[in-house]
Amino acid sequence: MKVSMLQKISLAALASAGALILSAGSAFAADAPKIDSGDTAWMITSSALVLLMTVPGVACFYGGLVRKKNVLDTMAQSFGTTALVTVLWMVVGYSLAFKTNSDASVNQFIGDLSYLFLKPMTLTSVSGTIPESVFMFFQMTFAIITPALISGALADRMKFSAFLWFMGLWLIFVYAPIAHWVWGGGWLMTAGALDFAGGSVVHLNCGTAALVTCLVLGKRIGLGTENMAPHNLTLSVIGASLLWVGWFGFNAGSAVAANFNAGMAAAATQIATGAASLSWMFVEWLIAKKPSILGMTSGAVAGLVAITPASGFVDPTGALIIGLAAGVVCYTSSVWVKKWLGYDDALDAWGVHGVGGALGALLTGVFASNAINSAAHGWLIDGNAHQMVLQLEDVGATFVYSGIVTFIILKLIDWTIGLRVSPEVEVEGLDINLHGETVR
Repeated sequence: MKVSMLQKISLAALASAGALILSAGSAFAADAPKIDSGDTAWMITSSALVLLMTVPGVACFYGGLVRKKNVLDTMAQSFGTTALVTVLWMVVGYSLAFKTNSDASVNQFIGDLSYLFLKPMTLTSVSGTIPESVFMFFQMTFAIITPALISGALADRMKFSAFLWFMGLWLIFVYAPIAHWVWGGGWLMTAGALDFAGGSVVHLNCGTAALVTCLVLGKRIGLGTENMAPHNLTLSVIGASLLWVGWFGFNAGSAVAANFNAGMAAAATQIATGAASLSWMFVEWLIAKKPSILGMTSGAVAGLVAITPASGFVDPTGALIIGLAAGVVCYTSSVWVKKWLGYDDALDAWGVHGVGGALGALLTGVFASNAINSAAHGWLIDGNAHQMVLQLEDVGATFVYSGIVTFIILKLIDWTIGLRVSPEVEVEGLDINLHGETVR
């Protein structure tokens, strides 16, 4: 069968059009973001682990450390924070922390409001290799636990209504901006400060707020004259154990993928935690002549805190040294320094989280290794002393900003609805007076 010239031209045109369509489709497929099922599964698991750290982790840990008449109020603070921050993060927090403003100069300090109520986020929105909904959820769990940790400093004496106002305002005006500085494309991230999972964003930040809060509130009635020993250390050990397990989602999950960094972060977390628990225990054993379970758990939490900013950047030896240092330094701060200065940080939120977070952030600059992350240049490892300058900027900026804004928020609440319960309520107990419930 003969093919006319016109038919040949038509066939050639059709073939060319088909090739064009196929090549465009291939290019579109290559450019389209791809979801990695392994990364997604790991990040959903990590998010659940971090949520577990607040309820029941922090709730049980702190709940067991207070007196029996205030245990339900202490647990309500963790539970209430979880509910409140979940809603606020969805409405405005995620947008302020992680969304970029068209004005680059403004964006160095705070995100924009383009994601109010998460409106632009759809079922198929992607962040890296995971759905954006998963990334948002993971960051939400960080936003939940950070203010919840502050409650350790204000135990036994703050109104629950004032506490909720404080949590909400603090999330928006303190946590979201600092998270943006370090993780959301802000000025500290641009400068090159290293904070893998929240040494400054979470721990130094909440620890500083805890210190300011206990100073503004003043001491508990009866401190130094009444027995304020923990009412249930068994509950606290359970809470600390949940924190230890949940922290693998906290640190290894901050790799935002199931990769080499996640594996090393998990290993570093375990090594540092064990080392810190031992170093705190042995220092206490040497001084107080007995190793307490409270000391072991406090040391473990100190190690978890200190390794947090370094976990994805250091090797096992660096993790061991950081853990050993954390146990000794945080014990000194929580026991000796607090007693010497006389402030009433009821459950040592500053001594463990503030001091431990600052220590970990600085030691990240010492032990960060190119072997773990090509963006990290450690001082002792690679001879880059400038990284220590960046880490000092990170610690200093977080401490100053968190301290000042926390003080302003507390004073505004105190001038309006009041911060502290009446002396009668404090003496009788917050559980029965604020919540109408008691532990039998």
